[in-house]
Amino acid sequence: MKRFGLDATDIRILSAVQQYGQLSKTRLAEIANISATPCWARLDRLKAAGFIRGYHADVALEQIADFSQVIVTISLTSHRKSNFDRFEQFVMQHDEITECTATGGGMDYVLKAICPSLKSFQGLMEAMLDAELGIDRYMTYIVTRTIKSSQPNLAKLVAKQGN
Repeated sequence: MKRFGLDATDIRILSAVQQYGQLSKTRLAEIANISATPCWARLDRLKAAGFIRGYHADVALEQIADFSQVIVTISLTSHRKSNFDRFEQFVMQHDEITECTATGGGMDYVLKAICPSLKSFQGLMEAMLDAELGIDRYMTYIVTRTIKSSQPNLAKLVAKQGN
């Protein structure tokens, strides 16, 4: 924890915000086990230092609309910075692509796309290929159900190895 200048109280605050989103001063202070004023000051400091990027709701998409979720692994033909930049710019411009992770090893990227239908997903893939992004190969995996989707346990993540 010392690496980033965070103590156990900071981790409790970050964990609470991560799990519950925006909380009242009183509730956050209760969870962090400190009084409200210093708790709020710490929260402000954590925000200013960039530890909190924003607040988001976990929306139940399946209750709003039918959709297709697809995982795509992509390997590029060439591995120059300009190739990665061009591919990543395409990804940033398409809302259907909700996650993109650059990876080392056999594939260069893993994408998650959420589209209204498989037909619209196919349109996204055709646009990606038509954009001549240097895609060597790709594999698609239709998501049938999500088993787990969560954030990491911050206290365990920052705990010293070997404890």
